[in-house]
Amino acid sequence: MVLLSPPYQAPGAIRFGTDGWRGIIAEDFTFDRLYQAAAAAAVTLAEVYGSSTTNPAIVVGYDRRFLSEEFAKTAALAIQAVGLTPILADRYAPTPAFSWAAYDRNGLGALVITASHNPGSYSGLKVKGAFGGSVPPEVTQKIEERLTQGVAPKPQSVQADWETFDPWHRYCEVLRSKVNIPNIQAALRSGQILAWADVMYGAAAGGLAQLLDSPLTELHGSRDPLFGGGSPEPLPRNLTELMSILAQPRSTLAPAVGFVFDGDSDRIAAIGSQGEFLSSQILIPILIEHLASRKGLGGELVKTVSGSDLMPQVAHLYGLSVQETAVGYKYIADRMLQAPVLLGGEESGGIGYGNHIPERDGLLSALYLLEAMVDSGQDLGQLYGELCEKTGFSAVYDRIDLPLASLEVKQKVQAILQTNPPKTIADQAVIDCITTDGYKFRLADGRWLMIRFSGTEPLLRLYCEAPSATAVRETLQWAETWAKGL
Repeated sequence: MVLLSPPYQAPGAIRFGTDGWRGIIAEDFTFDRLYQAAAAAAVTLAEVYGSSTTNPAIVVGYDRRFLSEEFAKTAALAIQAVGLTPILADRYAPTPAFSWAAYDRNGLGALVITASHNPGSYSGLKVKGAFGGSVPPEVTQKIEERLTQGVAPKPQSVQADWETFDPWHRYCEVLRSKVNIPNIQAALRSGQILAWADVMYGAAAGGLAQLLDSPLTELHGSRDPLFGGGSPEPLPRNLTELMSILAQPRSTLAPAVGFVFDGDSDRIAAIGSQGEFLSSQILIPILIEHLASRKGLGGELVKTVSGSDLMPQVAHLYGLSVQETAVGYKYIADRMLQAPVLLGGEESGGIGYGNHIPERDGLLSALYLLEAMVDSGQDLGQLYGELCEKTGFSAVYDRIDLPLASLEVKQKVQAILQTNPPKTIADQAVIDCITTDGYKFRLADGRWLMIRFSGTEPLLRLYCEAPSATAVRETLQWAETWAKGL
């Protein structure tokens, strides 16, 4: 089997993945196709959530990608054409700001033009419900079904007649209300803690400055639809500049942190005081302790099947129950609508909170992490180390992505996993296999390997957590060799 980037193919049916519909601009994601998708989504939002509100409005937002403003206007026109009321953002903002606006305005939902962490050649459409989070799979299925029936003819003449709004103002107000802003400001201004932010040319640009009005260095804050030639995804390979800055000797021993946000700022990672990468596998346990212990909040922990084993161990320290879902924040959001939740998080950096809306939020996560540092007087690496000591748990995590050449390759891998899954992996016996989402193999020495297909890109994702970095590398190398040899 050859794992390569796929050749150009004519656009197929519009399909929604783990969080929205995404496609390559001018090939799959075009103005005409977006118009139809937005019209279908608007009608569906009205059908599903219309009985819960008297406001027939749908918020329309966008990120900083190529043509995002123009795509957003097309979505607004489609909403208008099906007899509903678009409310169009007058500037870019994080996706969670638009989710909040839909909830705050008691509207039907939100349509957000963004492709999140995908490369600059992509754009996309995220659909948010009236409750302020990603719509569940049954709603996106309704949208796809409606698209097969044909939706709305495009008007011959365009009459742009809609309200516009600043998406940042109310969003920043509610985020500030969640943390002790004066304490964080005092710590930053006095040099008690040092902070940087890499916004990766994305929608988080200027966000922490608006929230904190305090000393903080922002990297890559200009608009670049090509994202510096990479992808706006908070992974170590994309963060060498920030990691180098944090690793340099400093004249102060004050705790330091660098926050990293993806293209639409619903995901976060961090760089620690020594320049080390801190994924959400590390940040979520820290946040659980901060919210439950220092802030006295309660509720369930909701984690995806790809989340670290440390998460439930820390939750149990504070008497919290744990729910595990498939990968995709919409599954976490669904649980947040059913039960009191402290925190819901996924390994890719999406973290949301039960005292807010059921939506992942990178900027709110950064505020909580800053608050944890201020309240404890420690950096994030120290806080994580203490949790490992308390639980007796220690592990290393990593993930690699393999491009798929075709749908046939995907089907072949799926068939083998279903009919003849491996019994031994990297010289370790498989003792259990969880199929909540993909295939998660637990091995004899405590490590695990998870194999699943991306819901947004033609990728095979390989995840591993193990007692050592060496074991992680060995396991992922085994998985890559196995996949390429099929």
